[in-house]
Amino acid sequence: MDAIRTENLTKKYNLGWGRGRLLALDGLDLRVREGEVYGLLGPNGSGKSTTLKLILNIVWPTSGGAWIFDVPCDKVVSRLHVGFLPENPYFYRYLTGAETLDFYGRLCGMSGAPLRKRIDELLEMVGLERARDRRLSGYSKGMLQRIGLAQALIHDPRLLLLDEPTAGVDPIGSKEIRNLILRLKAMGKTVLLSSHLLAQVQDVCDRIGVLNLGKLILEGEVGQLVSDQRRLSFTVQDLPEQNRNMIEAAVAGAGGKVVSVEHPQTTLETLFLDALRKDERGAGDHD
Repeated sequence: MDAIRTENLTKKYNLGWGRGRLLALDGLDLRVREGEVYGLLGPNGSGKSTTLKLILNIVWPTSGGAWIFDVPCDKVVSRLHVGFLPENPYFYRYLTGAETLDFYGRLCGMSGAPLRKRIDELLEMVGLERARDRRLSGYSKGMLQRIGLAQALIHDPRLLLLDEPTAGVDPIGSKEIRNLILRLKAMGKTVLLSSHLLAQVQDVCDRIGVLNLGKLILEGEVGQLVSDQRRLSFTVQDLPEQNRNMIEAAVAGAGGKVVSVEHPQTTLETLFLDALRKDERGAGDHD
């Protein structure tokens, strides 16, 4: 089953004052498989945040549709098993970490011993058990992102939508969040994350899609996309120095043995920039 499915999902915003309409998302066909980590990449203004808002029914599509676990996104029940961390979450900063999770748990209909147990589990999972009684006003950016992940997980959702989860976080905090995402994947959760931090996405995602000007211009398995198909790398054993420039067919006759033949890896950053360069429509202005 697809955790998320969109068909011809399109969003146009009225700019007002006779300035026409902005095409923020252009006929997006997207499939996020259950149990995978999918990275939605793109420059600022590419339509990443718009896509997440449409899936969550925060804004309404101009045309097309979206489904969560085969339930239309305009149905409230479609979001019962979804956790969401926005790019710039707002929390009540006078609450402690534990009080914050208690607040969101009660919003989800939880209470009593099950809620207290869940709060303890999540604080341990995100590494904030020692800061459980500290007010959020004293949390660092990385700690706020981690408490944001905890609140998104409070009701044990099957699907998580994360909008720039490591934005503004230092390298240590960023690594902790990446490890959390990998842990969620190991638990069988489905994660859709948007980001422009490509190296981090490469570490955690199974598949990625690249948006530019609201259009999906590239999609595929991360391992396949970053494999440079134009070159081959040979690992040779026992090959005499004088014969190193010989081609593969001559290796055996030269007294060596081919240990492996593989495609060397490029980087997701290079792949991403190449895709944008090939997309001749220019750069986007809105997200």
